[in-house]
Amino acid sequence: MEGRQLASKWLKTEALLGHSQVADHIPATRVYNTSNLHQMLNQYGFVVIKPVVGGGGTGVIKVTLEDGNYAYTYMSKTRSFTGFDAMVRSLSTVKKKRRYIIQRGIRLASISGRPIDYRVKFVKTRGRWICRGVVGRLARHGLFVTNLCRGGTQLSGADGIRRSLSGRMVRSKKREMMHISRMCTRILEGKYPGISQLGYDYGIDKSGHIWIFEVNTRPQ
Repeated sequence: MEGRQLASKWLKTEALLGHSQVADHIPATRVYNTSNLHQMLNQYGFVVIKPVVGGGGTGVIKVTLEDGNYAYTYMSKTRSFTGFDAMVRSLSTVKKKRRYIIQRGIRLASISGRPIDYRVKFVKTRGRWICRGVVGRLARHGLFVTNLCRGGTQLSGADGIRRSLSGRMVRSKKREMMHISRMCTRILEGKYPGISQLGYDYGIDKSGHIWIFEVNTRPQ
């Protein structure tokens, strides 16, 4: 039994943003439009735009504003622009007609310059939620998405935390991810009864703060 599916990234993010303990771990997120993109780039200098529905890193684009120069990276290719409007025109050819959300970009802790994030999988078995493990996903050289189907490397969560941050942080960061996952599971199950599996995608920034990037109801 696969359980209920919830494809929209926006609906899941919105459900979690209403809870202060969890909201602190969610990067600022808005529906994509050019006004929101302009505002968030000016505020953060780095955002990620991703399709409202989709997975496997497909369609995910990194957008930056640095020293007055705009740029976006799609897969391993980066294009630069001196003006916002020119970038948006070019971006629309990559985005196509899909609906997108914009998320504040997070400077992730990395291993040899390659960003790493984490997948925590929860499954409901006989009426109880069980954690099926914490794995690290290390981006392929030259890519910012960590998905294994895009050439990312899987390693244990402990190994990822130790190599990107410090061995002293392994236990506390894993425990914190578990605590956040349990809170989110209660919230999402309360809002969307019938879900039976959840895959949480976490990032840890260079200062050790944990961020929730996405929640999947059909985790791979």
